[in-house]
Amino acid sequence: MAGSEASAAATPAAPDTVKILIAGGFGVGKTTMVGSVSEIVPLRTEEPLTMAGLGIDDLAGIERKKATTVALDFGRITINDRLVLYLFGTPGQQRFWFMWNDLAVGALGAVVLIDVRRPEASFAAVDFFERRGIPFVVGVNGFDGRHPYPPEEIRESLVLPEGVPVVLCDARERESSRDVLIALLDLLIAAAVGGTAGSQVIGGNPPTVPE
Repeated sequence: MAGSEASAAATPAAPDTVKILIAGGFGVGKTTMVGSVSEIVPLRTEEPLTMAGLGIDDLAGIERKKATTVALDFGRITINDRLVLYLFGTPGQQRFWFMWNDLAVGALGAVVLIDVRRPEASFAAVDFFERRGIPFVVGVNGFDGRHPYPPEEIRESLVLPEGVPVVLCDARERESSRDVLIALLDLLIAAAVGGTAGSQVIGGNPPTVPE
C-alpha cells in the first residue's frame, strides 16, 4: 500500500486545460493566428473560395484571400507544465455563425481579432462575447505590420469598456500572437481573483449582423 501511494505521489498531475476561442469577422486573420502560435500542426477546415460565393462573401480589402474556414481551426500551446491552452478558431462568414454557440461551450475566454482595414467586420464578434459575459481581449491585427490607429482610438470606435484590453499584434508572428494570449490570461486571472470568472452564459442566438 505504501509503495502504491508513493508511486501515485511521484506521478505528475495532468496539466489543466483552458479552452480559448479566436473569433472575428471574415478574413481578419484567425486561421493565421492559430497557425502561428500553435505548437502542433493545426487542424484546419478550410475550403477554397469559389464563384458561388460571389455577391455573398465581401472580399473588399482581402481580394487575395483564396480559402476560408468552414467549421473551425484547432491548435494547442503549452504555457507551462501545469497549463495548456486549446485554441479554437471560429468561422468568420455569416452563414457559419450558427456554429459559434457550440464552439463557445466550455470556453473561458476569447480573442476578438480586428482587421485595421475593416474593423466593422468584427463588430458582431464583440457583441457575441459581451452579451454572453465571456471575457475577451481585442487583438488588432496590423496587416503588413502597419498599425495606423492607437489602441484608445480603436477602443472608442468599438465602444469597448475600459476593462477590455486592446493589444496591437501581427497574427503572422508567433511572439505577437503569444502576447495577445498572455493579455487574455492576465484578464482571466484578474477575473478569478475578483470573483467574476465563470460568469459566462452559453447559448442564445448566434451573432447578428450589425446595422
